[in-house]
Amino acid sequence: MLIGIYSVAFVLGVALLLQQPSLPEMYWCALLLLIGLPAGVLIPGESRKIQWAGRLLMLVVAFWAGFFWAALWAHGRLVDTLPLAWEGQDIAVIGVVTEMPQSGSRSIHFRFHVEQVLTPAAIVPDNILLSWYRNDRQADLAPPDITAGERWQLTVRLKRPHGNLNPHVADYSAKLFERDIRAVGYVRIADTNQRIEILARDPRYFFERKRTEIRDAMQSFLKDAPYAGPLIALAVGDQRAIPQAQWNVFTRTGTNHLMAISGLHITLVSGLVFSLIYWLWRRHSGLALWLPASKIAIVAGLVAALIYALLSGFAVPARRAFLMLAILSVTLWWDRRVSLLTVLGWVLLVVTLLDPWAVISPGFWLSFAAVGLIGLTVSGRIGQSGIVISWIRIQWAITLGLLPLLLFLFGQVSLVSPIANAFAIPWMTVAVVPFTLLALIPGLEFMLSIAHTAMQGLMIILQWLAEMPLAVWQQPAPRFWTVVAAVIGMIWLLLPGGFGLGVVAGFPARWLGILAVFPLFLNSPDRPAEGELWLTVLDVGQGLAVAARTRQHNLLFDTGQNYGEIDSGKQIIVPYLRGEGITALDRMIVSHADSDHSGGALSVMTSLSTQSLLGSLEASHPIKQAIADHQHCRAGDDWWWDGVHFAILHPDQSKSSGSKRNRNEFSCVLKITTRHGSVLLPADIGRTSEQELLQRARDTLPATVLIAPHHGSKSSSSAAFVRQVNPTYVIFPVGYRNPFNHPHPEVVNRYREQGARILRSDHDGAILLRLTRHGIAIDTARKLQRRFWHGTVNTTPAMR
Repeated sequence: MLIGIYSVAFVLGVALLLQQPSLPEMYWCALLLLIGLPAGVLIPGESRKIQWAGRLLMLVVAFWAGFFWAALWAHGRLVDTLPLAWEGQDIAVIGVVTEMPQSGSRSIHFRFHVEQVLTPAAIVPDNILLSWYRNDRQADLAPPDITAGERWQLTVRLKRPHGNLNPHVADYSAKLFERDIRAVGYVRIADTNQRIEILARDPRYFFERKRTEIRDAMQSFLKDAPYAGPLIALAVGDQRAIPQAQWNVFTRTGTNHLMAISGLHITLVSGLVFSLIYWLWRRHSGLALWLPASKIAIVAGLVAALIYALLSGFAVPARRAFLMLAILSVTLWWDRRVSLLTVLGWVLLVVTLLDPWAVISPGFWLSFAAVGLIGLTVSGRIGQSGIVISWIRIQWAITLGLLPLLLFLFGQVSLVSPIANAFAIPWMTVAVVPFTLLALIPGLEFMLSIAHTAMQGLMIILQWLAEMPLAVWQQPAPRFWTVVAAVIGMIWLLLPGGFGLGVVAGFPARWLGILAVFPLFLNSPDRPAEGELWLTVLDVGQGLAVAARTRQHNLLFDTGQNYGEIDSGKQIIVPYLRGEGITALDRMIVSHADSDHSGGALSVMTSLSTQSLLGSLEASHPIKQAIADHQHCRAGDDWWWDGVHFAILHPDQSKSSGSKRNRNEFSCVLKITTRHGSVLLPADIGRTSEQELLQRARDTLPATVLIAPHHGSKSSSSAAFVRQVNPTYVIFPVGYRNPFNHPHPEVVNRYREQGARILRSDHDGAILLRLTRHGIAIDTARKLQRRFWHGTVNTTPAMR
C-alpha cells in the first residue's frame, strides 16, 4: 500500500512541474533529493513516531523526486528546438514516417523522424509533424500513399509548435510536447520529394505498418458501413476514424472509454488467449508434464496482451493495462499473492518514470483512477456479496469516483453513464470486441459483419439514452480546491466498510465524504456588475470570435474559423463559454460570411441555446436558416443591456449584402459603450467603409478599445480612421505566422504612433478585458496560463 502512496506523491511532483511557467534550476531539485533521500531511508524504525516521521519524509522526497525527474526530462526535450531563423524556410530532409498517417479531406498528416538535414546550416528537431496538402489545380500533385516505416526525402517548411491558448480549452502545444513533436509544418512541392526505401522488417515500425494495413483492410471491407469507425478504433486504436456525431453519443452516455483500447479490451484478449491455450495444452499429457498448462497459458496471454497493446498504439491506458498484467503474470507464475492496489502503485511509478509527459493526458488520470477505484471498492469485500451486487457496486463506485475528475477535465459528466455502461460493457465484451478481433485473422474477415451488426444494436440503445433531456450534467469549470476536496471525499466514501448497501465493519463515518463533495457543485461564476462589460477576444487563429457579457446578458460577435473536419465553435468557443458558466446566448452577431468569421456558428448554435441572430448574410445562408429570429445588420439599430449600450454603425440601411468579392465592406460594425469605456468591433471593413463611417458616424467612432479592422491588413486602418478612433488599446486577432502577414508592420506602427498599446492573439492568446468602475483590467491567456513549453514567439513574416 505504501508504494501506491509514494507513487501518487511522485506523480503529483511531476504534475507540479507541468504547471511551471519556466523551468527551475536543476541544482535546487538535486539539493532537496541529496538531503531528503538519505534521511528518509536511514531513519530507524524502532519507534512508531520515528517510523511515521520517516514515512512522511519519504513522501516529501517522492514528491520532489517526481518534480526533479520531470524537470530533467524537460531540459533535455527543450534542447531539441527549431531555431527561430529557420521558421518558414525551405529545408530538405531525409527521415522515416514513424506513425500511422491520418488522412483528411484535403491532406494527409504524419509524424516524421528526421535522420539527416540536407540543407546546409539548417537545424531541425528530431521529431516533426507534417501535412501534405492536395493541390486542387494540379491533380497529379496529390499526396502519394504514405505508410509508417517508409524513408522519404522531402522539402518542408516548419514552425515551432504553437497552439491557440484560451481559458477552459485544451492546450494543443501541450499535446505536441507530450508526443515529443518539436516542430510542425508541411511538405513543399519539389521534384526531389521521393520515397527512398521501405523499412518493412525494421521492428521499430513493424506494428505501425500493421496498424495501417489492418485499418485499410477494414475500411475496404466495411466500405460505407455507418459504424466502421468504432470497429477500426477497437482494432487498431484509431479514434479519429469515429465520426463526431457518434463521439457525441459516446460522450453523452459516458461510454467513450469503450472506444479506447484500454484495460478492459487488453484483459479480454489476454483472458481469451489464456483460456484457449490452457484448454489445448491440458489435452496433451506430455506437454502438461513438461510445463504446466497454467504457466504456458500465462505466457501466451501476456504475449497476446503485448501484441494487442502495440497494435493499439501503446497509449497510456494500454501501457497501464499491459504492465499490470505483466506483474500479475509474474506473481501467478511463482504462486504469489499481491493486492490490486500494490500492483497499481508499481505500474503508476513505472509509467511515469518512463514517460513523465503521460501526466499531461486526461487518459492517464482517468485510467489509473478507474482501476484505483475498483481496487478500493473490492478491498476487504471479497465474498461479501454475489457477482451481480459486486458489479453494481463497482459501476457506481467508478461513476461517482470519477465525477470530480470528469468535471475538472471536461466540464461535464454523463448522468446515464451507470445505465449505459451496465449493458454496454458486457455487450462489447461478448459481442463486439471478440468478433472484431477474430476478423483480423486471415480468412475470418466476415466476422466484421457480425461485429458491425452487434454495434448497430448497441448504438440504438445508446442514441436513445443520449437524447434524454438530462443525459449530461454540465457546469462551469470548478475551482481547483473544490476538486481536491471532492476527490478526498470520494476516497473516504469508498473506503472499506460497505458501499451503498449497508454498513459493515470498517472505516467509521464514511458518509462525511459526501460533505466534501458539495462545494464542487456550489460553484457560482462571477458576473459583471450593473453597467460593466466583460469582453474576451478568443484566440481562434486567423479569425475572430469575441464574447461579451453584461450583468444578465451574453453576446457572441463572430465565431472563428472552419477547418473542414473541425471548427472554432466546437473546439474553442463552446468549451470556453461552458467553462464560464454560459449556457445560452441572447444574441449572436456574424459580421459577414467569410469562413474565418462565420466558421463556428452552426456548432455554437447546436451546443448552446441562441435567441437571436444579427448578420450580413444572404437569406439562403445555412446560418440564417438555422435560427428563427434573424435580422440583417443595419446602421442605427441599437439596444441596452444592464446599463450597457450596443449600437450597429455599419452597413448603412440603404445597402444590401455585397458580393463574395467585396463582402468585407458590408461587415457588421458594433460599438459597445459603458460608463467606464467603450469597445469598437469593425470586423473586416476596409478603407472604403472606414471613409464612409468617418463621413456618416464620425462622432461615434472614438473608443477605448479597438479590435483592429481586417486583422490589421494594409488595406484597412487608414491614418484618418486611426486618428478618429484614437484607441488606448488595439487588439489584432491573427494566427501565428499567418500566410497574409497580418498585422502589417505599417499598420502596427500607425497605432503605436497614435499611442495605443498593442495586443495580439498570436502573442498573447485570448485577451480578457473588464471595463468596470475600477477602470479597465486586461489579462491574457499566455500570461495567466504560461507554461515552460510555450517557448518564444517569432515576429518575423509568416510561412508562405
